[in-house]
Amino acid sequence: MSAERKGPVAGIVLAAGTSSRLGLNKLLLELEGEPVLRRSVRRASEARLDPVIVVLGFEADSARAALSGLIYKEVLNSEYEKGINSSVRVAIAEVPQDVSAAIVILPDMPLVTSEMLQTLVERYRSSVAPVVVSRYGDVNAPPTLHDRSVFQEFFGEEVQGCGRHIVRRHRDKIETVDWPAEALDDLDLPGDYESVVARLATE
Repeated sequence: MSAERKGPVAGIVLAAGTSSRLGLNKLLLELEGEPVLRRSVRRASEARLDPVIVVLGFEADSARAALSGLIYKEVLNSEYEKGINSSVRVAIAEVPQDVSAAIVILPDMPLVTSEMLQTLVERYRSSVAPVVVSRYGDVNAPPTLHDRSVFQEFFGEEVQGCGRHIVRRHRDKIETVDWPAEALDDLDLPGDYESVVARLATE
């Protein structure tokens, strides 16, 4: 492992959106006794990501209340209505200089575990890849780890989603970690919450 890969890996939890497709703030819904947002931030901390950066925007006060007692670095995105790219950018700009890489995490993917995050870090440290991608069956989706060497690419004109343009640009060099397809479940649409609750009840 190179010296550059021995430094801390940050977690970036994107929690600024309006949940417009669901019709209510999905990050405040409860799963297994805690809000979805708190669950995600807690798991990032348990994976020893440092710092855990949480981007707030829509209903920020409610989000702060849900995170009470947890250790995290808050970043406020006043332009959250411009979409997820704006949140990624403000978070990347706040990553400390001593951090080697950052994992972008979507809290509305509640089946992502701390063990999954730790595996991404381990794959990163054992490789020279600029990006470590999560793959669920045939679908690439967060969490995705980005080495510091590609941070500046989040500020270019081609920015898409959580860094899809970076994955495409470096596709010959990336590392991929495979997860069960069902771990891709998210909370985007009506009915998703009940589906996730039912799945967790059977585990």
